[in-house]
Amino acid sequence: MEAARRRFESFVEWALAVSFIAALLGIGSVVVREIRTVNAVTPVIAREPTQTPPVPAGIPSRAVSVPILLLEDGNQVRIGDSAAAITSRLGRQAEVRAPMIDHAPTGERLIRFYNHGGTQFSLVFEAVGTSGEMRLAAIYLQ
Repeated sequence: MEAARRRFESFVEWALAVSFIAALLGIGSVVVREIRTVNAVTPVIAREPTQTPPVPAGIPSRAVSVPILLLEDGNQVRIGDSAAAITSRLGRQAEVRAPMIDHAPTGERLIRFYNHGGTQFSLVFEAVGTSGEMRLAAIYLQ
């Protein structure tokens, strides 16, 4: 009887050891999987349409939108600059044609066309806030 009891205790000990090792392996595999995988903060879908504003009428089809424009003489034009600041920086002599007004869902946009130091570009201004001050919304390099 004593021998059967020892065999049963030995079997229970081995069964507990195997279940403990299996539990450790399961938890370890979950931890390793979590460490190896990287979850995106914001999921991005390939070929997802970007939310770019429509190109205003009058802008050439091959024009490229840029956030900042560095000119040869050291001047620079940035998104958000006021129309008065750009006029004082570049001068009226750099304008190559009359400004255009484009009607957009957000309101009217003023488009000016420039040739400054051999660089041709177009600037799109939009009214900001209740003051109606015109600020640069887009730069199109030709």
